[in-house]
Amino acid sequence: MKQQPLISVITPAYNSERFIGETIESVLNQTYTDWEMIIVDDCSSDNTREIVERYKQQDPRIQLHVLDENSGSAVARNTAMKHAQGRYIAFLDSDDRWLPEKLEKQLEFMQKKDIAFSFTTYVRMQEDGTRTNAISNTPEYVDYDDLMKRCVIGCLTVMIDREKTGHMEMVNIRTRQDYAYWLALTRKGFLAYGLPEILAEYRLVGNSISSNKWKAAKRNWYVFRQVEEQSLPKSIWYFAHYVVLSIKDMIKWRMKK
Repeated sequence: MKQQPLISVITPAYNSERFIGETIESVLNQTYTDWEMIIVDDCSSDNTREIVERYKQQDPRIQLHVLDENSGSAVARNTAMKHAQGRYIAFLDSDDRWLPEKLEKQLEFMQKKDIAFSFTTYVRMQEDGTRTNAISNTPEYVDYDDLMKRCVIGCLTVMIDREKTGHMEMVNIRTRQDYAYWLALTRKGFLAYGLPEILAEYRLVGNSISSNKWKAAKRNWYVFRQVEEQSLPKSIWYFAHYVVLSIKDMIKWRMKK
């Protein structure tokens, strides 16, 4: 029987005591069992580390690394990727969940299509874990230009074949580092292929579906200008698409709540 590849699950955590248990359980419940879960605690001040330690004692596939100072998700994810032994890496934040067949189905999808970069459909859930009717749209694939206009990729759904892409780190910015990572991959020519099946659940903490829209817009502008180094006219062009599509998305999610 052909040996299945190891999948490294990359999980940054900061003050995640309320949800980290559910996140870990969703990995433990995977039908695909050849995985390692690398949790990097970003200097939490709550009981996150203690909770992870309990799971670590129960299952050796779970690792915990602790940062000396709060450094942000990019540093936490890069630290996890440096420790990862798997050919494939998959991202899962510390308040989100996967459905049991997520890794199995996504790996099969990638192997069948011989691709390096994939993402899946996901559903939003309320803070208490109750599902909403807000489901992401998953196109067949997206390229760099598509992503510059609109990021349709949920970080919790991404899987990457590092044998194909080589080692890449996230740019060290506090927010939108995952978006910049997808752009870097597609800029190198790797299309992101969508698996149109709900395999993950994204938690809305507080009023995150509609709050801080101006901050999010400024962060995207920063990525366009400073990370991607786009010209001012091109940045305005992409930003206009982003604003229009974000407004449409916000209206759609509110109607589906």
